[in-house]
Amino acid sequence: MTAIGWELIRAEVLRRIRAREWLPGAGIPNEEQLAREFGCARATMNRALRELAAAGVLERRRKAGTRVALHPVRKASFDIPVTRAEIEGRGQRYSFEVLREDLAPPPPGIAARLKWPPGAPLLHLSTLHRADGAPFLYEDRWLNLSVLPDIPRDFRQVSANEWLVWNMPYSYGDICFSAEPATDVEARVLGVAPGAALFVTERMTWVAEAPITSVRLAYAPGFRLQTVL
Repeated sequence: MTAIGWELIRAEVLRRIRAREWLPGAGIPNEEQLAREFGCARATMNRALRELAAAGVLERRRKAGTRVALHPVRKASFDIPVTRAEIEGRGQRYSFEVLREDLAPPPPGIAARLKWPPGAPLLHLSTLHRADGAPFLYEDRWLNLSVLPDIPRDFRQVSANEWLVWNMPYSYGDICFSAEPATDVEARVLGVAPGAALFVTERMTWVAEAPITSVRLAYAPGFRLQTVL
């Protein structure tokens, strides 16, 4: 039996709150009790409740337990997700494969946005992330090695996405969401027809004034981006 993921738990907790099974200001069962009810690890339950607390839906106080927020803060937030945790949070098995890794000058459009010298190389990584063995996400990334501390010798052991989230703080960044036709490479890797509509995220981050990375994420059909309002 596949263990339930934190995203499904978060959705059920939200349902109970919106259905007023758990009323505003009321306490909810503790993590241990809820983990037993859902048949999951306590760490999984903790992640779901932390996400809802960060979104202003729950209030968590040490020794006082967790309560439904009396006056929920209505806000949308977006954190850079760890793809492995995202897939495992759906209750699926995660794996990834590095398809390309080399030093090369980035395309002119990316170099211009990063304010990167024309012709200067960056580390180019192409990675396929899978959920239960099926293509989930194609990641095409450019990395500035000069700002990365203690970079892994091999991104085949831990994905660049996960390593950067846990090891590389950034000063600021920008992000763009769009629906775009699959390129020939994306179509081949994701197993879709060329030109098929894909959900695409493009993101760049900087530390001080130095670029860290530029990444294009093309998701297989059926992907849904979900946050808490």
